Amino acid sequence: MSIPNSDMSQNGNIRLVDSLCSVAEIEEIDFSKLLDRPSLLNMERKQSFDERSLSELSVALSPRHSSRNADNSFRFFDHPEYVFSPSRRSLIGTPRSLTGFEPHPMVAEAWETLRRSLVFFRGQPVGTIAATDTSEEKLNYDQVFVRDFVPSGLAFLMNGEPEIVKNFILKTLRLQSWEKKIDRFQLGEGVMPASFKVLHDPVRNSETLIADFGESAIGRVAPVDSGFWWIILLRAYTKSTGDSSLAELPECQKGMRLILSLCLSEGFDTFPTLLCADGCCMIDRRMGVYGYPIEIQALFFMALRCALLLLKHDDEGKEFVERIVKRLHALSYHMRSYFWLDFKQLNDIYRYKTEEYSHTAVNKFNVIPDSLPEWVFDFMPTRGGYFIGNISPARMDFRWFCLGNCIAILSSLATPEQSMAIMDLIESRWEELAGEMPLKVCYPAIESHEWRIVTGCDPKNTRWSYHNGGSWPVLLWLLTAACIKTGRPQIARRAIELAESRLLKDNWPEYYDGKLGRYIGKQARKFQTWSVAGYLVAKMLLEDPSHLGMIALEEDKQMKPAMKRSNSWTC
Repeated sequence: MSIPNSDMSQNGNIRLVDSLCSVAEIEEIDFSKLLDRPSLLNMERKQSFDERSLSELSVALSPRHSSRNADNSFRFFDHPEYVFSPSRRSLIGTPRSLTGFEPHPMVAEAWETLRRSLVFFRGQPVGTIAATDTSEEKLNYDQVFVRDFVPSGLAFLMNGEPEIVKNFILKTLRLQSWEKKIDRFQLGEGVMPASFKVLHDPVRNSETLIADFGESAIGRVAPVDSGFWWIILLRAYTKSTGDSSLAELPECQKGMRLILSLCLSEGFDTFPTLLCADGCCMIDRRMGVYGYPIEIQALFFMALRCALLLLKHDDEGKEFVERIVKRLHALSYHMRSYFWLDFKQLNDIYRYKTEEYSHTAVNKFNVIPDSLPEWVFDFMPTRGGYFIGNISPARMDFRWFCLGNCIAILSSLATPEQSMAIMDLIESRWEELAGEMPLKVCYPAIESHEWRIVTGCDPKNTRWSYHNGGSWPVLLWLLTAACIKTGRPQIARRAIELAESRLLKDNWPEYYDGKLGRYIGKQARKFQTWSVAGYLVAKMLLEDPSHLGMIALEEDKQMKPAMKRSNSWTC
């Protein structure tokens, strides 16, 4: 069953997008204009030059054919290698390029698979199930996960089908208001569900929603990231459609405030970061990410920035706006100062003195240099850097986590220099981070005695498998968005071509195993929905980079750090 095609006229014809303008009409495009405009698929635009979207222009994003302004911002120039084209949907809802080239054969298959995953509640589509693999026991793969639906929602938004996203936002908002108890303990009012499913009662001919807030999850951990993804998706819907009425609903405003109340509450914390339990995000099993994981901090930062754009400035909203602004300043300084690692900073940590006391201490977290893992010295390139996985007293987790670093780029938690350094690292360490199937969820894998201690001998998270160094195709959309934002689309294209060589043939696995990602994961589900959606979003972003505006935020100049920590940021 497919969703009604919103781009079809009453007589069944497809509404055509205006033709491309000449590449000679433009020399330079400011990236800020890319982020400021809703997608052409959803907004009627005047045909003046100033109102044209990047999707109507043939330009180059390759660093070999682009230049930088004095402030290190990007200038995009015409180049035949990289043609941006508007897209339209066919009669079956699959985008078609107007460039004259047929889309990759995988695209149509991907759309069919994505539509088969649709979940309906009382006749309306409300989400997509985690996987449509019928060869394995369902477990909870027949549920709609909040985090898993995000790439599906973005794919539908980019394809001009916002209704399913609107339905999803409203249904999950309704679930937020439920009383949430695990054993005899009641969870915070603002907690969003990890997942939900539609229960059909054939006897009464009725349907009800059943939500999981962590009481059924492995380890019984509430999903910290669900609320952040919900706010980010609400902003994407608003940006894509140009319709702010959904976000302005009293229910949505209250939902955001409840989520923010949980995150901005005062306690014993001495850091602006969020303290979390293991297994509270995409890595939902014990993997040593307890404390202040980069994934949660980056999502927290992005959700705060999105909420700042969505909250009404009424009496209730103003209070939260003030609290958000203060937290953002503190959080950006903390993350850019203490989570950032490059060659110079690594060398500084290697030479740290310990047991320092008072505010003049350089080694503020009392990290013991002998605790630095040997692999990080070889992994760190001379040019490049990244946000490490975690930092807390006497502990630094130097592992690379893909999702957190990509979100840092998209949210502008990373400065432009840091964003470029992250991309430099990905290029320098392509074999390790992409291998034969992009992308590693984290690097490197933990093994032997460390694996036994950190994971509790988890048989699913053995070395180079699942969350312990496994390769996850869903991360393609995040990498592609980060590549476009930093002007490096050739990296994304390389990753997508790798994925296209295997994904369809392997029936869209959830993840791949092995140091190079060569093998289908030992417990990976086939026809994993977010593997399909991640691929589609990546393809649509490359074809029409104006879509980036719904999932990326410009840098806030007021949050720039007082000083740079390393010359290796300069690219």
